[in-house]
Amino acid sequence: MTGNDCIFQEGSLKIRTYLKEIFMKLISMLVLSISLGFIAGCGPKAFVKGDYDDNVEEANLLTDKWSESDMQRAVHDLVQSAVNHRAIKDAPRPPIVVVTRLQNKTDEHIDTQSITDKFQVELMKSGSVQFVDKAAREDISEEYDYQGSGMVSRETQKGKGKQVGADFIMNGRLDSIVQQAGKDKTVYYKLTMNLTNLSSGLIVWTDDKQIRKIFKKKRVGL
Repeated sequence: MTGNDCIFQEGSLKIRTYLKEIFMKLISMLVLSISLGFIAGCGPKAFVKGDYDDNVEEANLLTDKWSESDMQRAVHDLVQSAVNHRAIKDAPRPPIVVVTRLQNKTDEHIDTQSITDKFQVELMKSGSVQFVDKAAREDISEEYDYQGSGMVSRETQKGKGKQVGADFIMNGRLDSIVQQAGKDKTVYYKLTMNLTNLSSGLIVWTDDKQIRKIFKKKRVGL
């Protein structure tokens, strides 16, 4: 072997060693990047920026649970149905209604008070109905007792026997059905509202709003 051959072999060995070191560094950096990305993806996420959404009536399908969008749609349609029914539309004066309760027959924890409150607000805005507040009865009774205690002048004193009685009771029920097959999931809701005449005990108006939401699972990977 000549001197040139030795020099060539020694140079080739150094090049191979150098390239191997570079390759190993690249592999290490790649593994580190993937590991950091995986940790960041699996770690807790924080919402760092928010904004107001003025269009609260726009459909928002972020969840397969009962949402504010579902409430907006259901209440809007049922209110339109109620105010256009002859029991309300043809009444000589705006009927007086007391809202009792909305039964939750779903498997979810749903604030049914928000639904009945929204229903009451929209009906009041229409000017077609008046309401008596069942929840305020205890407070009203206490106020009567206070005003009758002698602390209030007789000229301004309010008392029992002068309240206006309700013409109708309004109540309802929320049902749901969940169906899942493979990657597809269908969630069905039905909100039913009733208006019952207090004199006759007859249901004079009833209607329901059905909502169906469809979701598909997406494969999540690196």
